[in-house]
Amino acid sequence: MASLPILPPDSSPETIAEATAKEGACIIEGVLDDATIDRFLAEADPFVDATPEGRDDFSGRHTRRTGALVARVPSSREIVMNPAIVAAANTFLAPYTNLIILHLTQTIFIGPGQGSQPLHRDRLAWGGYIPRSIEPQFNTIWALTDFTAENGATRVVPGSNHWPDEQRAESDQICQAEMSRGSVLIYSGSVIHSGGQNNTEAVRKGLNITYCLAWLRQEENQYLSCPPHIARHLDSELQALLGYTMGNYALGYFSDPDMSMGKGAGELEPEQLTGGRSDGVAVPSSGANYREGSWQ
Repeated sequence: MASLPILPPDSSPETIAEATAKEGACIIEGVLDDATIDRFLAEADPFVDATPEGRDDFSGRHTRRTGALVARVPSSREIVMNPAIVAAANTFLAPYTNLIILHLTQTIFIGPGQGSQPLHRDRLAWGGYIPRSIEPQFNTIWALTDFTAENGATRVVPGSNHWPDEQRAESDQICQAEMSRGSVLIYSGSVIHSGGQNNTEAVRKGLNITYCLAWLRQEENQYLSCPPHIARHLDSELQALLGYTMGNYALGYFSDPDMSMGKGAGELEPEQLTGGRSDGVAVPSSGANYREGSWQ
């Protein structure tokens, strides 16, 4: 029967990246404490409650998916910026990019009666246009409740990240990421996986945070979900991860559309709006001439 590697919370970024590259996924136990999860849920629940259930079998007709978490849920920011996870993401994606950015933030609350999601690869967000030799993303599902086979623990096909596109999984090749509250499932964009079936009377609560290559378009448009008037108040490292930085030379500059910044009409780096610097490690600066009321 298929199974996933289970790693301790103090695992090195190299160990996490190696396990993810080999099997396509791994579980890291006990990363978040109960207090952090409770705080996150208290802040997120009003937005989840206002979120409609999915409209099709893929999004889940008894599943609520809530995004824009960096802007809406302050406690999500420390989870997004978890040093061990960000380091592992950088290590895993380093062969393909100079920088990584935040691809999406989303709670996934699977309700009672929800069936299994169709098996898929997340890299198909970009169609089939990225060569299989390039791994585009590093994904996480955080267990905000215990994940069990009965309540919809994520289904994963270990090793399928190395399969050809046309190969389909047999039932004995599929396992479920059963893990305790506070643990996290790491999985690549190329591994076959899906949400599980919830046969219980309780909601399975998960948090999906994904990182991708800085030269790709993000699944969740971070500039609309967390626009500049909110992003400028965040830690500069998080600003850069959202994408308020140059992904490479001549990749990601902007021009001041209404000349409100007094910088002229030339090419500007995003850090001139949010106060960071352009080497991929943004830091606070007094250089951003942001005028209150602009860019909203």
